[in-house]
Amino acid sequence: MQLQDKYRIALLSAYAIAIHSFETLLPMPIPWLKLGIANIITLATLVLYGFRSAMMVTLIRVIISSIFIGTFLGPGFIMSFCGGVSSTAAMGIIFSLFPKLFGAVGLSLIGALFHNTAQLFIAYLLFVQQLEAILIVTPLLILLGTITGVVNGIIGGMLIKNLKKRAL
Repeated sequence: MQLQDKYRIALLSAYAIAIHSFETLLPMPIPWLKLGIANIITLATLVLYGFRSAMMVTLIRVIISSIFIGTFLGPGFIMSFCGGVSSTAAMGIIFSLFPKLFGAVGLSLIGALFHNTAQLFIAYLLFVQQLEAILIVTPLLILLGTITGVVNGIIGGMLIKNLKKRAL
């Protein structure tokens, strides 16, 4: 990996950490709900710099952010780690297979779906172990994930477009 790539990953990770930290300060009507706005950086990284860079940004963001907010290796970290890795992997696979078929909104929706699905699976497997409770919360989580996925995809698309313009 070249020095320029390392610098780019460090800078994008810093942006993602800052956005994630800001997001934890926002009041939410449901305590465990997050808007996932830091994933905009992951989406832009994936489209502009590839899967490896996007996964690095995700891993750095999740680990460093959890250390900063005090959740490292706790339930919140496990949920965030599994959701982030699965969503980045899903977006990466889809983007590599169909690079022109899905735009930023489509990729963001795929990421949101896989993020929520992974978190529900981990919540069931490690914490709740009651299928009824998971089934009750699933429609709400998928609905909110769809809404935030669309919004994040729109913002991510605008960011990608602006960064491509500046690169030319």
